[in-house]
Amino acid sequence: MKLNFTKMQGAGNDYIYIDCRAAGLPSDAAAWAVQLSRRHFSVGADGVIYLCPPLRADGDAAMRMFNADGSEGVMCGNGVRCAAEFLYTHGVRRDCIRIDTPSAGQRVLHRVGDGLWQVEMGRFTAAPDAVGAVGLGGGLLLDVPLCAGGRAWRVHCVAMGNPHCVLFTHEPPPTGAELAAWGRALGHHPAFPGGINVEFAQPISPTGLAVTVWERGSGATLACGTGACAVAAAAVLTGRCPRGAPILVQLPGGTLEVCVQRDDTVLLTGDAAATFSGTVLIQPCKAPRGVV
Repeated sequence: MKLNFTKMQGAGNDYIYIDCRAAGLPSDAAAWAVQLSRRHFSVGADGVIYLCPPLRADGDAAMRMFNADGSEGVMCGNGVRCAAEFLYTHGVRRDCIRIDTPSAGQRVLHRVGDGLWQVEMGRFTAAPDAVGAVGLGGGLLLDVPLCAGGRAWRVHCVAMGNPHCVLFTHEPPPTGAELAAWGRALGHHPAFPGGINVEFAQPISPTGLAVTVWERGSGATLACGTGACAVAAAAVLTGRCPRGAPILVQLPGGTLEVCVQRDDTVLLTGDAAATFSGTVLIQPCKAPRGVV
């Protein structure tokens, strides 16, 4: 069958968008994500985002995000901004757009410039239950010792709609094979039975952080919106950055602005742009397999 899609990116975090507002989520959504996300062999992306009918009376649409390995994600800060930009250019011509998710609730987005959106990301927490951590103690998961990949780490775990493991470093954050190896070791550590996203962060100023990301379900990516928020939250909780001030998170794909507010809610601001649209021939789907 033929499928219409739009490829979009926010800070280099790229997703394939499929408009399902009329028909609803397809039964092969996970398998399509695996097939379409294969770089060099298909459209290529960090995953597929399906825009479905809203779940709430005041919602404009619902977002279902599937990673490149076919697993369903809970929230994606870059993906939800691109979803708002898609809706804005496809019939929802408003500067305030509300997008529902099945697990993370509704996200309210404000258009603050041409292709620039600010999203209310909700509250963060470093509680073990929210992060999905076991065996790391019952208190806030800040500066916790963890052994992975043949070395000892000090980690800060933050839930921002989905779980993150943040590591601060004095050196530039790892890239390439080093990022893949350490990210995989930490992301699949037994302390996180459901897996976890991993961010390496180097403070470069009182309100600036250089960050690289290994995402659960996708591997190394150019950016992660919830990851940027988790890093900023961990930096505030450990006294590295101030509350209430814009924190610039520099990722390989671009810079995101994060503001950690007094009530532990987080605002995320960044770009959202369509790169191209097209039609792809979908082959009969098999059960998705993990590829990361």
